[in-house]
Amino acid sequence: MTNMKQQSFPEDIEIILATDVGSTTTKARLFRKIGGEYRFVCSGEAPTTVEKPFEDITMGILNAAREVEELSGLKFITKDGKLKIRKTRGEENGVDLYVSTSSAGGGLQMIVFGVTRSITGESAERAALGGGAIVMNVITLDDGKPLFEKIESVRSLRPDIVLISGAVDGGPVNKCVELAEILLMADPKPRFGVSFRLPVIYAGNKDARDQVINLLKDKFIVETVDNIRPSIESENTDPCRNAIQRQFMEHVMSHAPGYEKLATWVGAPIMPTPYAEGMMFQTVAKAYNTNVIGVGLGGATTNVYSIYDGKFVRTVSANLGMSYSICNVVKEAGIENVCRWIPFRIEYEAVYDMALNKMIRPTTLPQTLEELFVEHAIAREAIRIAFNHHKSLAKGLRGVHPVGEESEIFTRKAAGYETYIDMLKVGLIGGTGGLLSRAPRRSQSALILIDALQPEGVTKLIQDSVFMMPHLGVLSTVHPRAAMEIFEKDCVVKLGTCIAPRGMLQERDVEVFRVELHMPNGSIIRESLRPGEIKRVALQPNEKAAAILYPHKEFDLGAGFGKTLKTVVEGGVVGLILDARGRPLTLPQDEKTRKNLLINWFKAMDVISHDILKKWAEEGA
Repeated sequence: MTNMKQQSFPEDIEIILATDVGSTTTKARLFRKIGGEYRFVCSGEAPTTVEKPFEDITMGILNAAREVEELSGLKFITKDGKLKIRKTRGEENGVDLYVSTSSAGGGLQMIVFGVTRSITGESAERAALGGGAIVMNVITLDDGKPLFEKIESVRSLRPDIVLISGAVDGGPVNKCVELAEILLMADPKPRFGVSFRLPVIYAGNKDARDQVINLLKDKFIVETVDNIRPSIESENTDPCRNAIQRQFMEHVMSHAPGYEKLATWVGAPIMPTPYAEGMMFQTVAKAYNTNVIGVGLGGATTNVYSIYDGKFVRTVSANLGMSYSICNVVKEAGIENVCRWIPFRIEYEAVYDMALNKMIRPTTLPQTLEELFVEHAIAREAIRIAFNHHKSLAKGLRGVHPVGEESEIFTRKAAGYETYIDMLKVGLIGGTGGLLSRAPRRSQSALILIDALQPEGVTKLIQDSVFMMPHLGVLSTVHPRAAMEIFEKDCVVKLGTCIAPRGMLQERDVEVFRVELHMPNGSIIRESLRPGEIKRVALQPNEKAAAILYPHKEFDLGAGFGKTLKTVVEGGVVGLILDARGRPLTLPQDEKTRKNLLINWFKAMDVISHDILKKWAEEGA
């Protein structure tokens, strides 16, 4: 159903329109080839029209596109309300390429079945999340629940797709058949109405395919793909992710009102918004040849993406967000953990009230500095919890003995986590979402990311300026050059580089590390940091400095504990951030000491007027 006329040679593409059909807002972005390179021109937004009385998603798309027309002076909407795709560049009106993502109606929702929770269930969950889904429930044979509870929990849900996985190829088939029987007995109804047949993807033992198909074919649409865990030692999620995309297009998006019309406009398959966002983070990791952690801080959910040694994992915390789900963040984090980031005196009840007001009025913005810093405190906790959840899935395959130096394995086990993500080896952290983009000062969003994710070693920090990552993610499937040029020039804000050693030291009169910076203008800057200190050095975006880092013997900056590291660091709008607060980052229990420490950190990072910080310090004295 895709309009193949748009699939011209990339060099022939001059004008590109990209949209994201969100649950509440449809966002349009216009890109154009200017002076031989692709650039962002302008954007438009309009309410999404998926529900009555409109029930046609193309209406919201056209409304957002009309705003783009007015701002750009271009014309690409026909008199009969269609998007015009130019057949040749000589035509006066129209666009050369149109692409879109969608999370309308709550996005893609899935139920996952696996034989064991720790092996096939975990792999299947990774595949579903990587395909852009929200996992509603994971059902496994070893979850300890009686059969009737499994059936009842599945029957009560309204998924878009079901995924079944289990057993290695060549293994016993009875367990996979048992999972299919549970699904058959539960007989869940699809979200878009009982008249539709629910799609089921089977990605388990290949020897059980025929039996699973025969069991389910009368009630479900069954697609089989390669086994997610063909052997204990390997995981193969790509075929399953691709199947999720196909089913999303054919059996989920097709039920969205106006989809058939939209499908004739797009030049690439419509993608779930999180999938496209994750694809752009993967494109960035490949382009920069580094390990990447990405965070999408939304109103209802928080997505975390990691591309680490070529492995891509996405997780979604569906109950952690900064508007609709903000009270869930406070509840899960605990009010004490939220308030530990607030540098002024405030009652717990006042924090609860601010969160409740945001939940019932999700589009409002903070009206006072106090409200702003409460939101930022909650954001730190949302990202922290979501990242901890992410690390629980970003880990080696269960049942496989880890390979590596014994000392490294012992150190990581002693640290209390099994994840393969080593923050010392993460070269870039990226953030996207309204709260980060709207932060009055870039140093505020930089500090939120640092406090929540706690980077170690030398790490670049970037953020999405105007929520463009999903648009560029789907564009990268058609025109990767255009996606990267727009990303570099117009999407990304280079915040700077964080230098933070791994380690903790209680002594206050010890030098954690010192740095010698050979600046672009030929000058040399030397800084020394004590425990608990954070400093900022001005270094502009795209400027680089040669750095020699000397850590204390109890600290590691990437070369080993106490070993000197020579590297090149890049600046940003915030500059170089020298962080000697220790890892893991902990705050004092004493309230007065903690608030004074926060005020010192905020002052060093210039996150707010020093007069305001002085006032807060005096009020808390």
